Amino acid sequence: MKYTRNSMHSWWMAGALAASTLALASCAAADPGDEEPQAADEDGAQDAAPNVCTTGRWQCKSHIVVDEHNRARPFATPAGLGPADLASAYKLDPSVTSTATIAIVDAFNYPNAESDLAAYRAQFGLPACTKANGCLRVLNQNGQTSPLPANSPRNDDWTVEAALDLDMASAACPTCKLILFEANDDRGDGLFQAQNAAAAAGAVAISNSWGGPSDGTDVSLDAQFFSHTQNVNVFVATGDAGNTKNQPDYPSTSAHVIGVGGTTLKKAAGTARGWTETAWSGAGSSCSKVIAKPAFQAAPVVPKAACANRAASDVAAVANPNTGLAVFNAGAGGWIVVGGTSASSPFVAGVFARYGITGASHDARYPYNHTAQFFDVTSGKNGTCTSALCKAGAGWDGPTGVGSPNGAAL
Repeated sequence: MKYTRNSMHSWWMAGALAASTLALASCAAADPGDEEPQAADEDGAQDAAPNVCTTGRWQCKSHIVVDEHNRARPFATPAGLGPADLASAYKLDPSVTSTATIAIVDAFNYPNAESDLAAYRAQFGLPACTKANGCLRVLNQNGQTSPLPANSPRNDDWTVEAALDLDMASAACPTCKLILFEANDDRGDGLFQAQNAAAAAGAVAISNSWGGPSDGTDVSLDAQFFSHTQNVNVFVATGDAGNTKNQPDYPSTSAHVIGVGGTTLKKAAGTARGWTETAWSGAGSSCSKVIAKPAFQAAPVVPKAACANRAASDVAAVANPNTGLAVFNAGAGGWIVVGGTSASSPFVAGVFARYGITGASHDARYPYNHTAQFFDVTSGKNGTCTSALCKAGAGWDGPTGVGSPNGAAL
């Protein structure tokens, strides 16, 4: 069995995937319904193969567990971490609820969004979230109910990405409302237009689990799509390629967003928290080449030796596919295990929405001004550099920012 980055349908042919899948470390194959898979490399080191989500200009940031044939591996029952695990790990207070709206921005149409979400929420005892009860809306990139975009191409499927996003937002805030914004494709500005439509639609948190290597137009894109004044937090996955060195991942390096990195989360009986959390080796970290360092990252918070400009991440949460999340997607076979910073971004977006962290905190200032409300992740690394840009430690670091949310302190 392998781990691979991105979403895919179970019917995909192994030969096609072998050349186009980002595989993680191999482990012994098992039949559906076995215990949660364990990889040979428990931190999920990646190889150099491309994945199917790189066909567009903007790439989704998910990893899905596949079988020995490089097909999405279904499980008879949920495997991976569920909402109760995440509530325990991040100390989410059950008395804190919200009906605020969380927006999820993805590419292409997801025909089974409502039914897949219903299966996930029913399995874990979360309240129903349907179009009929007003909890779920599916809109196009202009914020309209129709026309919705075409379905994903076979070699560029975003439905598992969208399932992961909806499920993680649900786990973080079971009573929040959800809007899935579907961009026409992953090549132009549609994803950016969709996230701005989300801001106009009344969302208090927007999750963008996508990005791409900076091409030098970041400042222009920032001015067009992120310099808005709506009271909304915009979360962006920082990527799953570790420290990106000379190719910073945008828009996680926008000065107007909260870049969300990734961790490895494990149960740890006998510890005060009951869990351990370290930087995931695949967690993205970037130092922008063109976006200036914002005031909230001024030295010594982010040392100049680590990054002289805007750096990502700002915060983090579970992302390692080897400690991955239970997700339901009928097109991929039902219950699957997924990870990547595509998981951490919608989860943290949901936590912020649940706790009412909105309004003036529509950029990354909030975590830097409230570091005591986050679990400081102090071990692990995502690259070979000697600075905090790729080595976790006390205070800010590239893979995990100032840390992961601590509901008991929020």
